[in-house]
Amino acid sequence: MERSLREQNRRSWNAVVRAHESHRGDLARFLRSGGTTLFPEELRLLGDLAGGTLAHLQCNAGGDSLSLAALGAAVVGVDVSDEAVSAARALSERAGIPARFERADVYEWLADAARRGRRFDAVFSSYGVVCWLADLDAWAAGIATLLEPGGRFVLVDFHPVAEIFDAGWNHARSYPSGGERLRLDEGVGDYVGESAGGLTPAGFSAGVRGFENSEPCHLFRWGLGEVVTALARAGLRLCVLEEYPYANGERHFSGMRELPGRRLAPPEGVPAVPLMYGLRAERPL
Repeated sequence: MERSLREQNRRSWNAVVRAHESHRGDLARFLRSGGTTLFPEELRLLGDLAGGTLAHLQCNAGGDSLSLAALGAAVVGVDVSDEAVSAARALSERAGIPARFERADVYEWLADAARRGRRFDAVFSSYGVVCWLADLDAWAAGIATLLEPGGRFVLVDFHPVAEIFDAGWNHARSYPSGGERLRLDEGVGDYVGESAGGLTPAGFSAGVRGFENSEPCHLFRWGLGEVVTALARAGLRLCVLEEYPYANGERHFSGMRELPGRRLAPPEGVPAVPLMYGLRAERPL
């Protein structure tokens, strides 16, 4: 059942990639000229990458992977979507920034990497990744096996507390827990287009309009404590856990205030709540 759900998610992501790519402007030129798609939070948590190896899990269409490679890391990007990996490989060629992209389900890739003894100095995931994970313990254990002694895992993601609100900031749902499965009949949406430039540092193009995804998808609802506990059970040492009262790039709710650096905060009159979190966990020496 779990594998069939992940396969359905692959189809939903494949359906939306072209719409996402239509909004990103000339991203290859932007990267080639020294631009980056990364935000300060992940750069600070990752630290110096020059000369190291990095696995970017759930890398999507490769903009962040190539931004990491431009910092001097040898990067392997992994994503379940055939269309996203094809877009990432094409972007790498056009931008002139080398990186390796591998199409695989994240759980299958982690198991295969463990069998082959692959090791990395850093592992990275960001923005809307935990909600696609059906088994946190298997995910965390796979990451721990990937890391060199002293290596670090960095995750920046949207805060689960934000999931209790509907689009109008009303308390509409319970706090996520237990990996509760949530089916979205509308599938993966065109959040890049809906960001109106928040996720397109190379410039926003109108691109595809009115996108509708015919492929549904399945999410899994986890709390922050469950994520941290899974990493700890895998033997990783939590070094940093930060919570941020804004979201980078995405417009999850109505009336969000624009802050410098493509950050978005709740509207005036809405009390501050954490909309993102970032963590760094290390494999002991």
